[in-house]
Amino acid sequence: MALIDRECVRQLLEAEDPDTALVFVRGECLVLTSGQIDDDHRPLIVARRRDLPESLSGDTVTGEQLDALANCLDNTARDLGE
Repeated sequence: MALIDRECVRQLLEAEDPDTALVFVRGECLVLTSGQIDDDHRPLIVARRRDLPESLSGDTVTGEQLDALANCLDNTARDLGE
């Protein structure tokens, strides 16, 4: 079962703030703005918007690209849990 899904990735890509982050908290994928991230969340950050390729923005992102990025971020989230 995947930890990070396509919808989380889409939300992160659509974020205007480059400091918006995908965070994995208690089994749930969350997209939080920089103002919502506190000291408890910082070690749980999987990726920030600014860390994602600029080519993956706008309406041109395909489902396959979302799935590939979700898979990559899923692996990162699993590494955080070790």
